[in-house]
Amino acid sequence: MKNALFTMALMVAVIVLFSGCAAMPQTWPDYERSAENKMVVIQEKIGDGLKTGALTPDQSQMFLTTLKGVRTEYTALAGKPVRRNEWDRMNIRLERLGNEIDQALVRPLRIEGPRTGDRIVAMQWTIDDGRVSGRLPAGEGREVQYRLDSVRRDYLHLTEGGRSMSYEEEADISRRLDALEMELNRFR
Repeated sequence: MKNALFTMALMVAVIVLFSGCAAMPQTWPDYERSAENKMVVIQEKIGDGLKTGALTPDQSQMFLTTLKGVRTEYTALAGKPVRRNEWDRMNIRLERLGNEIDQALVRPLRIEGPRTGDRIVAMQWTIDDGRVSGRLPAGEGREVQYRLDSVRRDYLHLTEGGRSMSYEEEADISRRLDALEMELNRFR
């Protein structure tokens, strides 16, 4: 009976000891390496996204700032005895940051035809050429030139100071240029 009681007490002590070890601070080299690898991958994604234009400079700066904060936390944990849940939290933050970057990278890129400014310049050349060659009558030439000048003014106003046009604004300008192009094609 004493032996059974002693064995039982020993088993309880071992279980308590092992369960206590899991909760006690210790170093976690696998978690540390995992965090390092995730930070390297995230850094590369940000750089690649910036190079390809999938990320704007503002987006990449925001992601780099977040990554810098995670690196600071990593430095505080690396090589020191800490609880495992601290590494778990860090790895979750890194996964979330990686997911945010992935979402920003896969946003559909618009495939554009000629840029609006290029279209305006090409249309001006067409008007000038039509006037010089006589294919574009004077009255129609003045009307088309007036409409192109109006589109040009609106375009310059909408893009003033490096501002990007909204989808609706861009669609309106494009629609007006399409109508002018159709008008000019009558005189070719």
